Amino acid sequence: MTHASSETRSSDDSWLDEIVSCLADGKSIRRDLPGGGRLHIDRPLPFLCVHIAADGAEPAARDIAQANASYLIAPHAASAIMVIEAIEAPLRKQFGAFILFDIGELKQDRFLTDDAPFLPPFEIAIWASADMAEAAEIFSAAISDSEARFRTPRVERAEAPPAREDKALGRDIGCSTLAVRFAPVYRQPGSDQIYPELHDQLVSVLFDAGLRAIARFVEAGKILQPKTHRALGRRAFVDAVSRVDRSIDEVASTFDFLLAVTPINAESAFEAFKQEGHQPVFLYRPLALQVEAAKRKLFSISFDHLEDPVLHQLYREKQQELDLQLSLLSSRQKPQFVEFGRALYGPVEPLLLREAQIILSQLTNTEPSGDDDGGAQDRMADCFQVERRARTMISAYHRRLKEFDVSVELRDDLPSGLIVSGHRLLIARSTVMDLARVEPLLSHEIGVHLLTYFNGSAQGLRLFRSGLAGYEGMQEGLAVFAEYLSGGMTPARLRLIAGRVVGCASMLDGATFSETYSLLVEKHNFTPPAAFNLVLRLYRGGGLAKDAIYLRGLLALLDHLRTGGALEPFWMGKIAASHFGVMQELAERGLLRLPAVRPLFLETEDGRTRLARARDGMRPLDMIQRQET
Repeated sequence: MTHASSETRSSDDSWLDEIVSCLADGKSIRRDLPGGGRLHIDRPLPFLCVHIAADGAEPAARDIAQANASYLIAPHAASAIMVIEAIEAPLRKQFGAFILFDIGELKQDRFLTDDAPFLPPFEIAIWASADMAEAAEIFSAAISDSEARFRTPRVERAEAPPAREDKALGRDIGCSTLAVRFAPVYRQPGSDQIYPELHDQLVSVLFDAGLRAIARFVEAGKILQPKTHRALGRRAFVDAVSRVDRSIDEVASTFDFLLAVTPINAESAFEAFKQEGHQPVFLYRPLALQVEAAKRKLFSISFDHLEDPVLHQLYREKQQELDLQLSLLSSRQKPQFVEFGRALYGPVEPLLLREAQIILSQLTNTEPSGDDDGGAQDRMADCFQVERRARTMISAYHRRLKEFDVSVELRDDLPSGLIVSGHRLLIARSTVMDLARVEPLLSHEIGVHLLTYFNGSAQGLRLFRSGLAGYEGMQEGLAVFAEYLSGGMTPARLRLIAGRVVGCASMLDGATFSETYSLLVEKHNFTPPAAFNLVLRLYRGGGLAKDAIYLRGLLALLDHLRTGGALEPFWMGKIAASHFGVMQELAERGLLRLPAVRPLFLETEDGRTRLARARDGMRPLDMIQRQET
């Protein structure tokens, strides 16, 4: 091994000694370096990602480096070599190997010309030391297999290691090295401006390919045996993540979306509808925020220093979802409200509508009960009985997790039923339901919505308690499934969930309130009170497409279980089905904890038996047909 940088050390190199000491003690390192640059090692690892360039000269390569759990950013090769030499020895001693992943950009995008009739491939040049040959092949394969939405990468092997200032890291230091240079395709031709989407895609693909290559090397050499290549990623949140998390949560906490679009005059509106027969006038709570100010605050949040591409994507998605919710609030009771709702919750897909129609046709003669506002009076529960049972269940969860602190409120300004708002359980005073439905419905609200709120709070980021973007579909599907696991999926309840889908499709197709009401009463045999409450939910605010997500989420969950999917990640916080892989990755990286508390309904033998049946394959109707007698 050579020591080309030894003459560059100053007489005061105590900061290098501090770095070596931290590594020897297994501590994390995050410090700005004398002369510029930064070293970040969130835990000792057998590799270091290095990027050498003047500050801001190669932003995509810098972001790829910073995405790693162990990276060095340096303005000059000499200063980089000095740091690398200092940390190599303790890491090599611990792991028996030391790997450099050297990332940088080519000077120009030489394949792109002004008169090109199409977007040509872009160049990626790689060089690897002899022992990294297989890792280089893995890197090349990962790049070639990646989805290219704009330009296709062309990977070429370089004959010599790339050099800066006549220094090549792999050659001068003599360690295992994978060096990558890519064309700056994210820059607009003839300009310093960038294509943000292309930049983000490039960072994501190259970062992932680098981790795959390193993982193969450490596995083959029996240095480490990570569960997946992503397990080599970050295990600590930088301060910038906490700042963004707080800022996003502050915006999300300024409004309660469902309360803001829920009418406060449901009972009087129903009486007026029975007498007059046309769409009732709904009254709403005044908004407690100025939407324009909230949006300014939302989009003033900078994601520039998050460094972790996965978290960057999660917060960007949440920002976009909050923007849509705020747009919905600003258009409440206006024609465009329904279209913002369609954008947020999606349309009613043909297969979803067909499933709902099958359920309604199979259960068409079922007598309404429970949620449908019927049933024998001697087995009905009022709001006070629901409240007592809710407090008992909350106490049971509180004994398992002292932070499970729920406020239970009886309210006069809600339609019949229950709503969870943050850490609060709101019960309408007009609530009357079948006594047998109380336990399943509380399992829905407390055992899923509140449980995932408090489990999400325990993850260290507020995002997991307020919910990742698009979480509501899977959350409601999970909550409906909890009713089944609790032994309470009645024909009437399943009819109600299917009726919401059929009614939502009618609303989105342009039907009036009265037309959708008549469809449910005359064609699908809903009682007038049940049909009114259902249609009220659909037409609140001006037409809210949310209620189709219950059946959609349930179908997605049943498919997930049938194919061997686990439930555990869904208890960690409020997540969407599309985030299942992300949650697994973050858990494997040590960024997420196991659920702080688990659902009570899965502690029973009946609950576990029902879950096993669902894993064998089940459709919504089977939840009734296979229910124990």
